[in-house]
Amino acid sequence: MELRHLVSFLAIAEELHFGRAAARLHLSQPSLSQQLQRLERNLGVELVARTSHDVRLTAAGRAFEVEARTIISQMRKATHTAREVAAGRTGIVRVGYNFPGGQHVVPAALAKMSVEYPDVSVTLVEQRTGPQLSALSSGELDVAIVYGRPTSPEFASRRLFRIPLVAVVGNGHAWAGRGGIPFGELARQQCVLFAREKSPAMYDAIQGAAEVSGITLSVAHEVDDPSATAIVVSVKPLVGFASVTRGLHIGSAVGGPRPTPVQLYDPVPTLDLYVVWRTGNTSPLVDVFVECIESARPFQIPAYRVPESRARR
Repeated sequence: MELRHLVSFLAIAEELHFGRAAARLHLSQPSLSQQLQRLERNLGVELVARTSHDVRLTAAGRAFEVEARTIISQMRKATHTAREVAAGRTGIVRVGYNFPGGQHVVPAALAKMSVEYPDVSVTLVEQRTGPQLSALSSGELDVAIVYGRPTSPEFASRRLFRIPLVAVVGNGHAWAGRGGIPFGELARQQCVLFAREKSPAMYDAIQGAAEVSGITLSVAHEVDDPSATAIVVSVKPLVGFASVTRGLHIGSAVGGPRPTPVQLYDPVPTLDLYVVWRTGNTSPLVDVFVECIESARPFQIPAYRVPESRARR
């Protein structure tokens, strides 16, 4: 059974006139008649009764008309869906992000998507850089928003912005309330850090600043969860690290542990945030989401200023 035979049959069923049905389909009347005959032979029943005076559907024809309309409708829907997916106007895109990405990038991109691509669903998961890149490689994520530009040829990326890191300490720590601390003063502090594979770029930025300062960090605890870091420094005289975005957020949180962000300088450790996707990506939805991110520029990043009076303390 061919789809064109169904289309021809429905034209006959609607017009009940071979001449008008043929003209509507831009076919000759003999060609239309041949298509109907092939359909009836394929089904083994008569669908249309035709005399010299009129054309009418048989009982089998009326029953078949209902099902044929359903088939044509489903076919049109399938065609439309396929074209929408191919054009990036419908479907699902899975996005991973870190804290600054969730604060500065994702909301603006989603707002753009909701207006221009309302039929596209976006699933979100917050993770550190290492887990995001692993999920991207395995196909669990389509897009990742991470620290640092991946060096693997498996990934393509675009830089979004640069963000400074701050120290985070408990309210009872000697640094609490100070406007800025030279990075070198960390030589006299014990720190909370994390495994490098969780966020290589952030780890390297911290250790790189220590190297520039000519010091070696004393790591008392290794904690891979940023929220757990906030808890640890709230109850112990330790120094943790966070992006300035997370630092300002945890410093103003209501309830629970409230560590204090302290700006670092000489040098200021910084990180670049990237949007990343697989190099071999064939999904137009990935391109759509990345372009929505691009159109959201410039991103509003917290200003980083060390008050001179505090910096000299």
